[in-house]
Amino acid sequence: MILDPAETMSVDARTALQQRRLRKLVDRLLAAGGLQAERLRAAGVDAGAGLTLADLPRLPTLGKDDLWRHYPFGLLAVDRTELAAVHGSSGTSGRPTIVGYTEADLRLWGHVMARSLAGAGATPRSTIHNAYGYGLFTGGLGVHHGARTLGATVVPVSAGMTQRQVRLITDLAPDVLTCTPSYAVYLGEAFAAAGVGPDEISLRVGVHGAEPWTDAMRDKIEALLGIRALDIYGLSEIIGPGVACETLDSAGWLHVQEDHFHVEALDPATGDPVPDGEIGELTFTTYTKQALPLLRYRTGDLARLDRTPSPDGRTTVKMSRIVGRRDDMLVVRGVNVYPSEIEAVVLADPAVAPQYLLVLDTRTAQTRLVVCAEAAGAGDPAPVADRLAGTLYERLGLRCDVRVLAPGALPRTEVGKAVRLRRWETGEAPLPGLD
Repeated sequence: MILDPAETMSVDARTALQQRRLRKLVDRLLAAGGLQAERLRAAGVDAGAGLTLADLPRLPTLGKDDLWRHYPFGLLAVDRTELAAVHGSSGTSGRPTIVGYTEADLRLWGHVMARSLAGAGATPRSTIHNAYGYGLFTGGLGVHHGARTLGATVVPVSAGMTQRQVRLITDLAPDVLTCTPSYAVYLGEAFAAAGVGPDEISLRVGVHGAEPWTDAMRDKIEALLGIRALDIYGLSEIIGPGVACETLDSAGWLHVQEDHFHVEALDPATGDPVPDGEIGELTFTTYTKQALPLLRYRTGDLARLDRTPSPDGRTTVKMSRIVGRRDDMLVVRGVNVYPSEIEAVVLADPAVAPQYLLVLDTRTAQTRLVVCAEAAGAGDPAPVADRLAGTLYERLGLRCDVRVLAPGALPRTEVGKAVRLRRWETGEAPLPGLD
């Protein structure tokens, strides 16, 4: 379902709209003063008049360090009395980011989330089982705003208490599941343990985000729950979930709500734009946000952009799923690799369950990567470990220490985001049995 005609407007009409909104944004930032105004003036920009999208590469960028340095309200473009809510996250190493929202920002959030849910197949007749966490984290309330804007029924169950969630899904028969991909796996395992097969579960589609995940993980989720598993993208600095979302017919790409959020892909090292189809750092401009409007905010997330016609009829630019973050690339004995690339190899093996942990052992000069995965069933794990080690070397050029463990050996994440990478620098091993 296409909820908003803006999703199918012509490219020329959207470009004209974006340029009008860019000019208004720049004028608002200049009027608000502060860091972004200073950087605009330093770049020779004293007004929004005359700016076009082609001027974006010469305009200044902003990063998470800037939000940290001006924590908590130093980048607001409105008076604090106009705030209706704040959200945020702990950020890297526990450093907080706080994002303010006006009432208009909350309405915008609800609208783009409703677009996303509609593209995933939800309708006003849907019941949405929302297992994202509620609180400062934007996942739970973002979906909630979108479900209510769409007119659907929302079950605000939040994260955790999995047995209760299994019961609620059984009793209330929702058709849409929203949660992290790792928790979707956890739920699927709980249903299987209860003797409930995928064909007995009412759910028909899942909208999963907040963690990087791969097509191999998608296959596992769909097999466990009998659903279509779709990706959603967002971050609190831009609005929260709903910045971009995959649709039932978008062939695996995520449509960016680019009438509100302009996206660029930049070379992580130089900051220069990269051609469509190449991996770049997603950089967003928030045309219509009021409380915390951001010009060219560098997210650290790496993905590709695509502007070819979409089979679902939407004309907005599309992004690939996130392939990694600028700062999470692993360097193992001279080989550069992202955790998502390892996940794609590990979970593609049918003998492996959808649970794994990467341990980066840096206690000596010869960095070691230990790939720990659970077996999908009984049997000798040694051939599986050998096969995985060979496939990782063949596809990624990376020699790893692969451990295939018994089902249930790895810790599960019931609340919050899954921990897929642990760094072992000193002390005891992060997982029993490692040496």
